[in-house]
Amino acid sequence: MNDKTPRILVAEDDQAINDMIYEALRKHGYEVVQAFSGTEGMLNFKSDRFDLVILDLMMPGMSGESLTKSIREISNVPIIVSSAKCSTDSKVDLLAMGADDFLGKPFEIKELIARVDVQLRRLSYADEKPEEVKILEFKDLVLNKDTFEADLCGKELSLTRQEFKILELFMLHPTKVFSKQEIYEYAWNDFYIGEDKTINVHISNIRSKMKKITDDEYIDTIWGIGFRLARPK
Repeated sequence: MNDKTPRILVAEDDQAINDMIYEALRKHGYEVVQAFSGTEGMLNFKSDRFDLVILDLMMPGMSGESLTKSIREISNVPIIVSSAKCSTDSKVDLLAMGADDFLGKPFEIKELIARVDVQLRRLSYADEKPEEVKILEFKDLVLNKDTFEADLCGKELSLTRQEFKILELFMLHPTKVFSKQEIYEYAWNDFYIGEDKTINVHISNIRSKMKKITDDEYIDTIWGIGFRLARPK
């Protein structure tokens, strides 16, 4: 994503729901374009730039399923589907055809905003990191993103998937301080609700595993803000 305000396309035939989403996203700082059918949504998508699409399934003209497939043929823009079809099979089918997230109706507008923020943040991370970089290095720590293998001081560092993803995030942005929310959403691939001890426990586990190999510090705690890679002494 670039520095421009994210633009979101909302394809929803229910006027009240469409307007509610529109107003909420606008108040949150996003630019929003409304469409009231799948056909109108596709016309808008082809004629404008969008960073994310929110769509319903049951729409006149082109259905939400068809709209998802058509968008996927020409773009990898994140797609959030909102629908009363909440069965597991429906969700699996939608994800298989290219949707990035699913939100059952009725929904809380705060949850929709949270899911939008997550998708746009992931898009931002994807744009920042060079895709060709598979090996990440910081001091004596080496991560192989293809094999999920980690080495510290030439010795194998056994990590869970979440522990690996936490270190990967830090090493992709070595000077940035990450909040617990940012860490959770990247490592767990889910949106973060409220405060818990999950991140603290995982950071503690990573440090303990590293201490068995080296006394060098690799993660700094920035009290009241979050965590980052340790600055060289």
